[in-house]
Parts: sequence; structure tokens; C-alpha cells
Amino acid sequence: MNVDRAAPGRGQESVWDYPRPPLAELVHRTARVVLGGVVIAETDAPVKVMETSHPPVYYFPAEDVRLDLFRSSPHRTHCEYKGTAHYYHVLAYDLEVKNAAWYYPEPTPSYEILRDCVAFYPQLMDECKLDDEVVEPQPGHFYGGWITSEVVGPFKGETGTLGW
Repeated sequence: MNVDRAAPGRGQESVWDYPRPPLAELVHRTARVVLGGVVIAETDAPVKVMETSHPPVYYFPAEDVRLDLFRSSPHRTHCEYKGTAHYYHVLAYDLEVKNAAWYYPEPTPSYEILRDCVAFYPQLMDECKLDDEVVEPQPGHFYGGWITSEVVGPFKGETGTLGW
């Protein structure tokens, strides 16, 4: 596939240098998610998942998530690498966002690091932050990547990327 990829600058990563299958690793960054004015998740130890053409997805350890604001959803999706994802509806005050977060209750052995972790669709939240930077959501309704000034694309989900 011929992609006109952006060259990373100092301190940046190209999503085109990320591996496939994806790499999942613990990072020491501050990640925060806000919905309805409520901090629903905040951690200093997220798991960063990096996959070719996608901005990273950050998974929060369950102990750093306000699971009292979550309700199980019957929705499921399957990733050929990570396994079957289960979803949550997230509630904050009178606000309910359906299928706003997901997790892998039984990840494949290569992604055991994701067990007991929750990821969020930034486009469905009021705000997601990595360290002090507000993230931009990955384009497309299916994707949950976090775009920051540290990553360059183009990104899967943008117009014309369906065949990637």
C-alpha cells in the first residue's frame, strides 16, 4: 500500500512505524477521561496499544476507573489479536453514553496486559487528556485512538482510508 505518510519531527512518532500485530506496553504517563463534568478515569500507569496506521489507544487499569458509573452492554466486537471486546455504557449525572468504553475480560495470551483494563472512545467523552494535552479523537466511529502532538499519520479512519 502506498501511503503519503507524514515525517515525524523531534519527539514525535509515526503511526506507520507501529507494528502489526499491535504492541501493548505499560507507560508512565498521566491519562484522564471526563464525562458530564465527572472524572470517570485517571491513571499514571495506562497501557498504550500501538498498531500500524492507528493513533495509540490508552487502557486504564480498572482500579483507576469509576466503574460505579458504568453499566454492562450486550455489544461485543472481536479483534483477531486481542480477543473479544465487551462494552460499557457510561453514566454521569443524567447523561448516558452507550458503548463508550470497552475491555477484554479474556484477552488472548499475547495481550494479557489488557486484562482488567478499560479503554474509551475519546469522541464520546467530554475530554480525554494525556499528560496536560487534550487529545483529538481518531477519525471514524469505530476507532478509539488518541491523537496528540506526539503522533503523526495519516491515521486510519480519515477519508480515503477504508481499504487500509
